Amino acid sequence: MFSCRILLVLLILCILGIDVAFSTSAKIGKGYRLISIENAPSGGLVGLLQVKQKNNIYGSDIPLLQLYVKHETVTRLRVHITDAKKQRWEVPYNLLPREKPPAVKQTSGTSLKNSYTTNAKEYAGSELIFTYTTDPFTFSVKRKSNGQTLFDSRSEESDPYSDLVFKDQYLEISTKLPKDASLYGLGENTQPHGIKLYPNDPYTLYTTDISAINLNADLYGSHPVYMDLRNVNGEASAHAVLLLNSNGMDVFYRENSLTYKVIGGVFDFSFFSGPTPLSVVDQYTAFIGRPAAMPYWAFGFHQCRWGYHNLSVVEDVVESYKKAKIPLDVIWNDDDHMDGHKDFTLNPTNYPRPKLLAFLEKIHARGMKYIVIIDPGIGVNKSYGVYQRGLANDVFIKYEGKPYLAQVWPGALNFPDYLNPKTVEWWGDEIRRFHELVPVDGLWIDMNEASNFCTGLCTLPEGRICPNGTGPGWICCLDCKNVTATKWDDPPYKINASGIQAPIGYKTIATSAYHYNGVLEYDAHSIYGFSQSVATHKALQGLQGKRPFILSRSTFVGSGHYAAHWTGDNKGTWKDLKYSISTMLNFGIFGVPMVGSDICGFYPAPTEELCNRWIELGAFYPFSRDHANYYSPRQELYQWKSVAISARNALGMRYKLLPYLYTLSYEAHTTGAPIARPLFFTFTNETRCYGMSTQFLLGSSLMVSPVLTKGKSEVKVLFPPGSWYNIFDMTQVIVSKESHFLSLDAPLHVINVHLYQNAIIPLQQGGLISKEARMTPFTLVVTFPLGATSGEAKGNLFLDEDELPEMKLGNGYSTYVDFHATVSKGMVKVWSDVQENKFALDKGWIIEKITVLGLKGNGGALEIKIDGNPVDDISKVEFITAEHKYPDKLEEGSDKMRSVMVDVKGLELPVGKKFSISWKMGIKA
Repeated sequence: MFSCRILLVLLILCILGIDVAFSTSAKIGKGYRLISIENAPSGGLVGLLQVKQKNNIYGSDIPLLQLYVKHETVTRLRVHITDAKKQRWEVPYNLLPREKPPAVKQTSGTSLKNSYTTNAKEYAGSELIFTYTTDPFTFSVKRKSNGQTLFDSRSEESDPYSDLVFKDQYLEISTKLPKDASLYGLGENTQPHGIKLYPNDPYTLYTTDISAINLNADLYGSHPVYMDLRNVNGEASAHAVLLLNSNGMDVFYRENSLTYKVIGGVFDFSFFSGPTPLSVVDQYTAFIGRPAAMPYWAFGFHQCRWGYHNLSVVEDVVESYKKAKIPLDVIWNDDDHMDGHKDFTLNPTNYPRPKLLAFLEKIHARGMKYIVIIDPGIGVNKSYGVYQRGLANDVFIKYEGKPYLAQVWPGALNFPDYLNPKTVEWWGDEIRRFHELVPVDGLWIDMNEASNFCTGLCTLPEGRICPNGTGPGWICCLDCKNVTATKWDDPPYKINASGIQAPIGYKTIATSAYHYNGVLEYDAHSIYGFSQSVATHKALQGLQGKRPFILSRSTFVGSGHYAAHWTGDNKGTWKDLKYSISTMLNFGIFGVPMVGSDICGFYPAPTEELCNRWIELGAFYPFSRDHANYYSPRQELYQWKSVAISARNALGMRYKLLPYLYTLSYEAHTTGAPIARPLFFTFTNETRCYGMSTQFLLGSSLMVSPVLTKGKSEVKVLFPPGSWYNIFDMTQVIVSKESHFLSLDAPLHVINVHLYQNAIIPLQQGGLISKEARMTPFTLVVTFPLGATSGEAKGNLFLDEDELPEMKLGNGYSTYVDFHATVSKGMVKVWSDVQENKFALDKGWIIEKITVLGLKGNGGALEIKIDGNPVDDISKVEFITAEHKYPDKLEEGSDKMRSVMVDVKGLELPVGKKFSISWKMGIKA
């Protein structure tokens, strides 16, 4: 029991400033009791919770809480707990649209009766059941279909965590977990142990500008959501839990429990029932916002560097890629193009506008794009129009009535307040003005955690220039004093910020600064980058009616609805190469599927071998970009002959796969499905896949298995059960009876990528720019289980006018095709169903070849129909057969059989028309 002696010790520790959470597992208080519960007018339940025993650890308890519970959909349950007497901070409802809970009641609660009549004290929906106890108040969430308890807030005497705690600046709640659960999420952080959450690793959520090379620390984004995958008797089920709260928090995962310790806001839980990983993400993104539509060119290769000192360097990079025959779609500028690092400006000497416009006209004619960086901070400068207009419109975050002063690259600056509607209008106008100056094709928003090179309350120095132009620009040159006198700058509970329990205002905006309507930075800190993404998306969409492309470093719940993400400042090391996979897969779960890491590392110089391996992997990131540091040597892919070879191989395949990737992006936009996925998304019952962090899937069927270790020329690959075909040489096949590892050859220029059985994927011929690659003829690759005499395969293709704002069917500028194939009774048939055919017909796309893998024999007696009408002249069509090959090193669980790949060439099937093609399979002797 929680004795008076322990309470006294805890109080002494708090007085001494020693963080109790990291010093002891002692419990805090006795929790709350449920004193009333009734039906809410809008559906659901509303109740009152009264604190059982007050204490002052981390501040006073809030005596009366309002509980609100509602089944918002058949698969989503919400549990919302807040102060019953006054409004508390929540993520703004206009920023992340959702249903509002009942307004808090101005009452002591003593007069309310229990009007919810049930003996079982449970509230059941279609799939989830909310069950509660009254004294102390605890609740659990169960899945009706299999009886599993998904969340259980009980704290028993032997548990190292408390009952419900709810104070002004400290909230605590826990859930029990089965020991064999596999958890994923709770980011953004660099997880050294892979994609599964690792017990006793720290998980702190607070948007912070520290390099991604820092392990187990809070990084640029805050995503307080986790997916829980359980396997009981060979049957897997998944669910997710979101705590929608933007305040800083520590989450403690102890293998059989998980505890939230949050420094403000409310408990606003949403439970998503799944039961498959894909359905979990579908339900989650239906709530937080579907991933943003991406233009087709965004799936091409991107090149960037901080340190392209003038336009001629950029021009040379573009031409060098072309000369090296390495694909390139997008060229980027970091802040080199700016005048004095100021947003929305051009350096008149190094990037003169007439020459830049001529360059852009040239690359736009080729189909290439140009993107530049902007940071949120606006330089304090009397001659700077952007700043002057910002002042006039009163758009900046304030401290004691004045714009809060900070320092980033331009020197002294103020931060726009994107929670202010006037700021959103001003920001949109500045983007419009800049686009008239330079017709950029997208924007890269960086440093938006928000990053500050100084700490505390600062003033402009007298008698010296800041910055002075010498030395690193990240050294603070303002006159600053720490701000620790307020409870907001020095809260009673210290989250493990930056992995070192740094003050929460360290190198960011002082947390006692305030936004529009008096909102504290303390509360709104982690949504700063998110609010900037929303404002930037609105501005770009209003420019020319084109589909926006935004890359944001800082993200929050819902950011994927507006922006892509890269994983920040990674290092050019083999470990960082490996870590990039886990981070990418996490962001797919977070609803941000367009994600990738800086290929070859941001700094320092990568080795030639590492850069070879990184472009082989990075060519299969959803967002594929090479980016390097100002102080690092040049690392464009043509700088080494060997890397150029690897780039042509890997990017050559990426550009053939562009229609597949783009179709996956449509699936992401409409259902939330990640583009890059952990293996367990497809092989959910295969427990060996649950921790797999060195391989991943693109879509449901394409498995990427990179070399991640120095000096290796082979790679150990886990093959789940089934037939796997090498996408680079489709005659090579692996057959796995059960999940097992196989060592495959992987010389320096080779990455192993395998296509799973029962799939149909569209390929094109590739090219150096996506615009050109997109107009080449299609090949359909159809995969059956090796040697199958019966089977079916499916796939699809989405095509549209990719710069229209919306990515959807029904607008006259899109086509969707379902592909089907069967093998049965010696016959092979491939056919299509087409929706909205006009767009594809107008573009003139054709399918010139169908490649079918895993057949028992070649083809004969061919029949082709288009829109139900037989094609009489098939004289140009030919069958080419090649026997499948097996790797030399086959382990137990594999099998060999004689089967063939059949190419049906010389076809001219219009993509926009329904077709069927069938032939009799001549069995190979």
